[in-house]
Amino acid sequence: MSIAKNYIYNVIYQIVTLIIPLITVPYISRVLGSNGVGVNAYTNSIIQYFILFGTIGISLYGNRAIAYVRDDKDELSRTFWGIFILKMITSIVAYSIFSLFLQATNTYQFIFLVQSILILAAAIDISWLYMGLEDFKKTVIRNLIVRILGVVCIFIFVHSASDLWKYVLILALSQFLGQLTLFVYLPKTVKKVKIKWSDIKKHFMPSIYLFIPQIAIQIYVVLNKTMLGYFSNTNEVGFFDSSEKIIKMVLAVVTAMGIVMLPRISNTFARGDMDKVKDYLYRSFDFASYLSIAMMFGMAGIASELTPWFFGPGFDRTGVVMTVISPIIVFIAWSNVLGQQYLMPVGKVKGYTVSVCIGAIINFIFNLALIKYYQSVGTAIATVVAELAVTAVQLYWVRKDIEIKKLITSLWKYFICGFAMYGIIRVIGQFMEVSYKTTIVQVIIGASTYFILLFIFKSELNKQLFNSVWKNFKKVILR
Repeated sequence: MSIAKNYIYNVIYQIVTLIIPLITVPYISRVLGSNGVGVNAYTNSIIQYFILFGTIGISLYGNRAIAYVRDDKDELSRTFWGIFILKMITSIVAYSIFSLFLQATNTYQFIFLVQSILILAAAIDISWLYMGLEDFKKTVIRNLIVRILGVVCIFIFVHSASDLWKYVLILALSQFLGQLTLFVYLPKTVKKVKIKWSDIKKHFMPSIYLFIPQIAIQIYVVLNKTMLGYFSNTNEVGFFDSSEKIIKMVLAVVTAMGIVMLPRISNTFARGDMDKVKDYLYRSFDFASYLSIAMMFGMAGIASELTPWFFGPGFDRTGVVMTVISPIIVFIAWSNVLGQQYLMPVGKVKGYTVSVCIGAIINFIFNLALIKYYQSVGTAIATVVAELAVTAVQLYWVRKDIEIKKLITSLWKYFICGFAMYGIIRVIGQFMEVSYKTTIVQVIIGASTYFILLFIFKSELNKQLFNSVWKNFKKVILR
C-alpha cells in the first residue's frame, strides 16, 4: 500500500482515538464540570504508568520487528507470537502490581478500578502487527465502529456529575473492544507455530532498550497531570487536560506520518538503501514543518474565541493554556521525524533515548518550579521547554548523518506565512463575538491566507500538494 494511502488511514486512526472524546468534551465539561474532567485525567495519568510497565516498549519494538521480517511468513508468525506472549506476561505482572496499589490507595478507588480496563486493553493490543505490515485500513475501520458506539453510549448514559464512573467505563470499554476486534483478521495474517521460550525471551532486551525512552516520554506526558493534581488541584488538571486534548488532535494529523514511515524506513534500512532512507527523512521533515507551523499559529490564534463556547462556563483559563502550549505542535512534529522516522529505524536508539531523557528531566524541574506559581500555565510552559530540548538534542545527534541546511531550507517561508495568518485570525477575533461561527470564519480565512501566501512565496511542496489534490478531484468529477 502507498505511503499516501497509509498516511490517510493512519491520520483517520489517530484522529478517531482522540476526536471521539473531543466530540463529547463540550457536553462532558458541562455535565461533569472541571473537577470531574480533572478526576478522570488524574486517575488516567496514574493508570498510564501501569500500562507503560505492562507493555515495556513492546508495541513500538513490535512495529519495527514486524517490518524487518514481513516478507517471510514463517518468521513473521514466529516473531508475532513471541512478542505477543511476552507482552501478555509483562501485562499480567503490571496488573498484579496495580492490584496492590488499589488496596493501598484511599482516593478514587472505584474510578481507578474502572480505569484499569485500559491495562487489559493495552495487553491485547496487536495494532503494531498491522502497522509493521503497513496495513492501516483494518485498525481504522474496526476502531471507528466501536468508538462511534461509545459516543452514543456517553450521550445516553452520562447525565450528571455522579455519572463520572459511567463516562470512564464507556471510554475504557471502547478501547478494550476496539483492540479485541483486530483479532478477527489474525488467522489470515499469521500462522500457528510452535513457540519455544527462546522465541519469547529474545524480544525482551530489545523491548527494554525502547522501554527506557518510553519511561522518559511518559514522565513529561503523564507526570504533568500527576504533578499538577498533587501540587495544585483537579480543576487545574481539567484546564490543562482540555487544552491538551485539542492540541493532540491537531498533532495526530502530523505525527501519523511517523507511524506510517517507521515500518517503511525500517524495511528500507534492512535492505541497505541509506540514500532512500535520507530522502524519506528530508521529505517527511518538510511536510511535517509545512503542516505543524500552520497548526501552531492557527491554534494560538483561535484559542481565545474557541474555548468559551466549546468547553462552556468555567473553562476560560483553558484558552490561555492552549495558546502557551501550541509551540509543541512544531517541536513534536520535528522530533517525530528525527526520532521515530530516523534514529529508531536505523538502530540509533541511544540518541533517541538521550533526547527524551533530557526532556523528561527538564520537564520535571520546570514543573516543580512553575506549578506553584502558575499552575496549569506553568505546566504548559514546562511542556514546551521539554519538547524544545528533545528536538534540539535530536538535531545535534543527527548532525553528522544528514544535511541540517537541507532540512530547514523552507522553514522561513512557513514561519512568515504562519505569523501573517495568526495576525489575521486575531483581527477577526477582535471584531466578531465569541461563537462557533467566529471559529469557523477564523479557520477558513486563516487557512486560505496561509496557502495563498505560500503560493506567492513559491513553495514547491504547497504547489505539489495542491496539484495532487486537484488531479484527484478531477478524477472523481469525471467518474
